[in-house]
Amino acid sequence: MATATSPSSLEALRGVIPLIGLTGGIGSGKSAVAKRLAQLGAAVIDTDLIAHRITANQGLAIPAIAAHFGQDFIAADGSLDRAKMRALVFSDPVARKQLEEITHPLIRAETLGDALAAYQKGAIYLVFVVPLLLESGNWRSVLDHLIVVDCLPEEQIERVMRRSKLSRTEVEQIMASQASRSERLNAADTVIENHAGLEELELQVDTLHQKLLKIRGRFSNSA
Repeated sequence: MATATSPSSLEALRGVIPLIGLTGGIGSGKSAVAKRLAQLGAAVIDTDLIAHRITANQGLAIPAIAAHFGQDFIAADGSLDRAKMRALVFSDPVARKQLEEITHPLIRAETLGDALAAYQKGAIYLVFVVPLLLESGNWRSVLDHLIVVDCLPEEQIERVMRRSKLSRTEVEQIMASQASRSERLNAADTVIENHAGLEELELQVDTLHQKLLKIRGRFSNSA
């Protein structure tokens, strides 16, 4: 399940450190881009990983999920039964909203905490990996730069089927719930094209890193 979160709590960091958004459709290659940026010195805050963290065994969201949806939605290891919950929320918009009301405030709080900690440790810039960045509606206003990772829809489907063992129908359902490819591309400041393998991808990210350092330089010069 992809996640959205609100950037409103990040206002205190605006103008202090570059705030960079990273998004793309499922299977587009966001994680590979984020990994390379981290290798180059960025602090990466991935809201999908935060969502996994709060729904892991003893995660912050587990008690409320168990209380609202029932113990049947908790796996034997104490984590969220993600397959069962995915099936529910894609078939029941009310259940989806109820899950979001539990998880999104926790994701926002964890995102802010991780961002503040990274800033205090001297990060050169912050990269927020947000699968539903455009869908959340208000991220764009707080970001200094938006990166979109792009590939062909069929490449997305094949990658996710191979990686996550989902059926084509399940992947297409997820893609249909996300912003369209054209919407993402129109919103982007930088598009990273993930068509030609890891080496080519990293070359694009290395070029992007230099662009982001220039944004950081403007912050330093105005301090």
